[in-house]
Amino acid sequence: MKRLLIGLSLGLAVVAPASANSLVTAGPRPHIAESRFSASPTDEWNRLSRKDGKNVEIWTRDGDQLNKVTFFGGIPSGKPLVREIDKKHQPLPKVAADMLITDIPVLLESTYRIQYAVTQMEVDSQEPATLSGHKAIRFTYRFAREDDGVRRRGEAIGAFVDGQLYLVTYEAPALYFFDKDVEKYRKLAATLAL
Repeated sequence: MKRLLIGLSLGLAVVAPASANSLVTAGPRPHIAESRFSASPTDEWNRLSRKDGKNVEIWTRDGDQLNKVTFFGGIPSGKPLVREIDKKHQPLPKVAADMLITDIPVLLESTYRIQYAVTQMEVDSQEPATLSGHKAIRFTYRFAREDDGVRRRGEAIGAFVDGQLYLVTYEAPALYFFDKDVEKYRKLAATLAL
């Protein structure tokens, strides 16, 4: 029995690092969010082990409550942006094959209102963009969650490629943190490739 417990302890010790957050160093990063997304960050980020969905990956510099970049990589038609918490009572909107790029901000807003109890959210700007040579939309927004009331700002770029949604968002509290790292996000977003 003692040998079994020691073996289990050693096994857990070996498994634990695989689920821990990890450092994203500068340089090429393929297969972000288990998708075709790749980027070449020029700064270090921390990749959270938390998975909000199969094709969702979160990077942060100071913790996800203070700043985060979320990659939604290749969300297919019929799937929500993030894993549904209460599929029966609070179903999330799904990506649809007939969506336009102008539907992406609405999809994000609807998802946030349901999943994160966001009571205030405004899309401030929308403009045409390109994401790795594909037609895309770049937009900015503001929101506050009911649980903490912190006003956050966000900036995003999204596109549909081969019927799948590729979206990257940067979010941080409006006070100090958004401006602190938004240029680092923009440099990162400029290197995105599909």
